[in-house]
Amino acid sequence: MPLFDQLYNFAHWLAQNPGEAEDLVQETYVKALKSFSSFQPNTNFRAWMYRILRNTFLTSRTGLKASSTVSLEDEEEGGLEIPASTGTPESIFIDRAHEHLLQGAIEQLPLHFREVLLLCDVEEMSYREISEALSVPIGTVMSRLSRARKALREILQQKTRG
Repeated sequence: MPLFDQLYNFAHWLAQNPGEAEDLVQETYVKALKSFSSFQPNTNFRAWMYRILRNTFLTSRTGLKASSTVSLEDEEEGGLEIPASTGTPESIFIDRAHEHLLQGAIEQLPLHFREVLLLCDVEEMSYREISEALSVPIGTVMSRLSRARKALREILQQKTRG
């Protein structure tokens, strides 16, 4: 399935729930297949799929209500994870602490900031692609991205101070 991993990643960040993310991606593919005749050739397929996913999320139970933050520790299942790196236990611990800190800070961002930040910095979409996916002007994408990065810096500074 084209774009499956990227769509699931984005859905998981939006819904903050693995099961809900799977449902959103599945529903996105169903909607895309049903309306594929409306896809215009020579347009951005990736942006079209992300737009369907986002609209599906916004009309879902999760998207309509204020999303609650879910602790990442609650999602961990199974046994111990063996690190792939050859770092020391201390360096691995510090890396994971930084990762959890960053993920927690991103989850605190308002949805409209979080989605622009993730599409740009994680999914590496261009401003034009993000604009098409979210159905907003490029200027809005740039403005939201700038504000999202600023808010993320402020959240991280607060968390590291106290």
